[in-house]
Amino acid sequence: MNNEENKGTLPEDDVGRPDETTDIEDRINATLDKILDDDEDEFDDIQVDYEDPEDEEPDNEAPDEENREIRETEDDYEKTKVWTDSSEEADEEESEEVMEEEPEQEEEVPAVRSRHKSARPGPVIYVPMDELDQNSDVPPGTRAKKKTHKGLKIFGLVMLMIIVLGGCAYGGISYYFTDRFFEGTWINGVDCSQKTAYEVEQLMAEKLSEYSIEVSSRNIAAQTIRGEDIDYQYMSTGEILQLLKKQKPYEWIRGLYEQKSYTVSENVGYNKTLLQEQLKSLNCAQAENQVEPENAYVAFRDNQFVIVPETEGSKLNIKEAYKLLDAAVEANEASIDFSDNQDAYVSAEVTQDDPALQSALEACNNYTKASITYTFGDQSTTLDGNTIKDWMQFDEKGQLVWDDNSFQQHVADYVAQLAATYDTVGTEREFQATSGRTVYVSSSVYGWKIDQAAETAQLSQEIQSGTQTTREPVYSQTANAYGVNDLGNTYIEVDLSEQHMYYYQDGVNIFESDFVSGNMSYADRQTHAGIFTLYYKKSPDVLRGGQKGTANYYEQPVQYWMPFDGGIGFHDADWRDEFGGDIYLTSGSHGCINLPPENAEVLYDLIQYDVPIVCFY
Repeated sequence: MNNEENKGTLPEDDVGRPDETTDIEDRINATLDKILDDDEDEFDDIQVDYEDPEDEEPDNEAPDEENREIRETEDDYEKTKVWTDSSEEADEEESEEVMEEEPEQEEEVPAVRSRHKSARPGPVIYVPMDELDQNSDVPPGTRAKKKTHKGLKIFGLVMLMIIVLGGCAYGGISYYFTDRFFEGTWINGVDCSQKTAYEVEQLMAEKLSEYSIEVSSRNIAAQTIRGEDIDYQYMSTGEILQLLKKQKPYEWIRGLYEQKSYTVSENVGYNKTLLQEQLKSLNCAQAENQVEPENAYVAFRDNQFVIVPETEGSKLNIKEAYKLLDAAVEANEASIDFSDNQDAYVSAEVTQDDPALQSALEACNNYTKASITYTFGDQSTTLDGNTIKDWMQFDEKGQLVWDDNSFQQHVADYVAQLAATYDTVGTEREFQATSGRTVYVSSSVYGWKIDQAAETAQLSQEIQSGTQTTREPVYSQTANAYGVNDLGNTYIEVDLSEQHMYYYQDGVNIFESDFVSGNMSYADRQTHAGIFTLYYKKSPDVLRGGQKGTANYYEQPVQYWMPFDGGIGFHDADWRDEFGGDIYLTSGSHGCINLPPENAEVLYDLIQYDVPIVCFY
């Protein structure tokens, strides 16, 4: 059915219902006006307005059958109407066809509008899109493409808006963090997220306002020094502000997933004089709590010398202790233990590692290891550590009190004791004379004599080096045999009472002779009793006596001269005719032993330097 037919039949179909027909026509006319007057965007808006139930006022007066008839009438009407697309993209032929029919529509539509114009809005006529596409001469894909293009534009605009808004938000947040720390920022254990440098400084100051330090020491309970007691306060160094300046605001998003921790110096100020006073007021600094340290020392324990370590004590070195405390307070330390630092206390002057003490220990151990065995013929005596340790001095704790002079004196006393026991010089000996008499003879020039000075020096050195040896002492004089009777079996017996002499060699009499000894009428000419040894022998020689130029001066040549007691000796006396008997009592010599010349010659050939010469009355 075309439009002309639709126009002719429409009034007839609606006979008997003029009001309803008028409403339907008004709605159709309104719809056509929207389609013809608006562009594609407005057409889409009409469709949306139509679909929104709030924009249209539904016609509740028309029953379902009337609505159905209205829709059928509208369908017939639409079939006769040619749609015109106002879009510039429509095909020209479609535009011409529409334009050819428009004059007829313009003649009818205004009449309908003017005839049925009403203040009441007409009902909206629903035109299905599929029928519209089918009845329209516009190609089916053109409208879909336009909608797709429109959707992309909308999507692009939305995305652009999102990007712009996101950029603005990002920029705003970046600006916010130009003077604040990022999330997840910690400084010296304080959460500084979204805090300004000033706010962080305030947090630091608040943190340090409750400062105190606990002071521990040896054998004394810990005590606390409060910050307020020393005017303790936080002082900014500007490090926090420098950290903030190094922060790049546009990197704020990293703080959401990355935590950063910084450490800055917490510069503090306090009254050092008050700190000194607080230290001196602590219990560990009081005189009654001070225990002096004790030096390490050498002691004799369990039959050996050992080093007893030093005792630390608890006497504070106030100067050093203050330095340690001051450094701890400045570093904001919560506690300090003076026991951890040896410098805080007065130290022992001698420690177990002291080189001198180690040397003393070595020497003392050598003393106990030393063993010197002295031999005196078939007799012997041993000096060892058990005796040597008694020469050392120890205090009540067993500490060795080393006194070198005292030790050396002990060594000298020991050597002197050896000499007193084993020296025979100056001692009296029991002697069995050839005549059968038992006589007692002493001598200050013959016998064993220890060189005490030399022996003391050698013994001291051997003790210090821990020498273990067996030896004879150092002698200044020796005898033929050991023991009380040190004469042995080789000696010369001069019996001054009998005026007769014997020469025994290994117990055998190898020579004997009468003689004339010193004149007993003169005290200064008497031959001395005693034991002697030969000084030397000389042949010939001249004997001189007295003082030259005086009456008692003499010069007497002899052929054989054998001195043994100062100026007294054996010699030949060819001026005498008799020897032996009682001649010595009144006509004796000046003290020498006068021998017959022939006997003097024999003795001169036999006598040895170390043979003892025993003279007795």
